[in-house]
Amino acid sequence: MASHPTIAITVGEPAGIGPELVAKLAQRHERDHFPARLVVIGDRTLLDARARRIGVDVRFAPYDPLAFAPPGSAIEVWNRALAAPVIAGRPDPTNARSVLSALELACDACATGACAALVTGPVQKATMLDAGLPFTGHTEFLAGRTHTPRVVMMLTGATAAGTEPLRVALVTTHVALREVPAAVTRDAIVETLAIVHHELIARFAIPTPRIAVCGLNPHAGEGGHLGSEDRDIVGPAIAAARARGIAADGPLPADTLFVPAIAARHDVIVAMYHDQGLPVIKAVTFGHGVNVTLGLPFIRTSVDHGTALDLAADASRAATADAGSLIAATELAIELAARASA
Repeated sequence: MASHPTIAITVGEPAGIGPELVAKLAQRHERDHFPARLVVIGDRTLLDARARRIGVDVRFAPYDPLAFAPPGSAIEVWNRALAAPVIAGRPDPTNARSVLSALELACDACATGACAALVTGPVQKATMLDAGLPFTGHTEFLAGRTHTPRVVMMLTGATAAGTEPLRVALVTTHVALREVPAAVTRDAIVETLAIVHHELIARFAIPTPRIAVCGLNPHAGEGGHLGSEDRDIVGPAIAAARARGIAADGPLPADTLFVPAIAARHDVIVAMYHDQGLPVIKAVTFGHGVNVTLGLPFIRTSVDHGTALDLAADASRAATADAGSLIAATELAIELAARASA
């Protein structure tokens, strides 16, 4: 396991760019041979067709859970047929249940130890909701499926070649902006800091993580003059985390915390909400950044982008789609899986 873990990969929205990215990942695997057994859970016919569509000549093998796949083997496909034909760029709610079924299968395979990590392709949340499925995102789905009370979304990526990665974790995720202040509770912050602290030690081998915490309000509230939450909630939560041995600093103004010289003093920045932290890290790592879910009973990484329906709809543009984030997510999943089993 340490040298050759099995990694489950879900395609995501079949009408999006996911199938093309998987084809490019397979092409990269044939060239470089990732040190892992890669198992894609999705529709084999769709994958073959979309690879041909963009001129990528790759070989997929059928998945056999009882067979031994030696290093360098082709990417395997755990075939899960879709319910309806796919038109690239045009999501069909008819296929939403199939997309969710593949994700359920992948999650369960990781939870039972059949796979060492999960890498997820992008899904179209609106299509899932249009199909009547209560799906607000991978992070929330995986937490519910594994009965995990709280998980943390963290994006990571190097800002330049050879630099230490920038990491940004979130207290709240897919929550409407008007609902954020009520969701930023003392318990939510303390639990988030505890998970981030533990996971950076256990999975990322950082002995004493240095955590910077953003304030909720501009200028971290200016002592209560720009909102009382940082004084009354965020600050006391950080103090409680520090009392538990967590090296957390804040609340700090988000508009200066992400300045490279300041961010470099910390191993991770914890933002209060989605659009406080993610636009900054995506601006400097997009295309090779990785989304990691902390707190799950298994390793899960994902791409840092959406389904790119406009790219998928045009074969010539789909052929130029950058698979860098999927490749980076796969590489990180392999690295974390190998470390976990070493």
